[in-house]
Amino acid sequence: MMRWLFPILLMLLPAAAVAADAPDGATILARAAEAHGGEGWANAKTLVLEGHAVFWGSTGATPRSTADDYRMWRVFDPGRTAAHSAEGKVRIVSKAKGVQQFTVGFDGATTWNEKGVIPKAEADVFWASNFGFGIIRRAGNPGFKAERVADDAVGSHQLYMVRLTDPTGGVTLFGVDRRSYAIRTMGFMTPKGWHLRTYDDFVALKNPRWLQARIVTLYYNGVKANTVYWTKTVVNGPVDDSLFAPPKM
Repeated sequence: MMRWLFPILLMLLPAAAVAADAPDGATILARAAEAHGGEGWANAKTLVLEGHAVFWGSTGATPRSTADDYRMWRVFDPGRTAAHSAEGKVRIVSKAKGVQQFTVGFDGATTWNEKGVIPKAEADVFWASNFGFGIIRRAGNPGFKAERVADDAVGSHQLYMVRLTDPTGGVTLFGVDRRSYAIRTMGFMTPKGWHLRTYDDFVALKNPRWLQARIVTLYYNGVKANTVYWTKTVVNGPVDDSLFAPPKM
């Protein structure tokens, strides 16, 4: 009898192992939030990132441009409920050898770039193709739904995959490292198609505790669009509000 029972037990072992390690989606995202810095990360007021970036076009293997000075300033909105719309305040500046390539900003109401104010309909499309990561900070709030879907991997990193739906119906797919609980991928549908970001080269900061990815790569419909290399991170530092004001044309 044991001759027949032993193979059956071997078949059951993998299933038992999976059952023993089966956190639900909400638990995975809560652990990810804690890994990234806990309450201090979730309720950060400002963030400043500095580094450099490489940009590619929709065709061709040669970079379209590079920025040796790439910066982002953020003021977070603690009441955020929509994943893929503008929130808080943001400003991004891209420069090469001291010459501005582009800039884009949002002051809480108006979106603008180096050419002037962007009409709201156009701005909504732009932010819907870019905003998404920060919604994970609000994932534990009422009205959000986190569902675990099939596990995946990026590089050598095994991932829990969690689909987060916000109260407005916006959907974001997060890939969370099964060992460290670092967020390694994020994806969502945009007006430009499927958008995927990968995060790598993490550094752990202190006071406040903060896990920052220093390499962020963006893809649209499977094609790499740009990679940003962050070399400096400042959390909750002072940010001049005038940075977000539309230019006077």
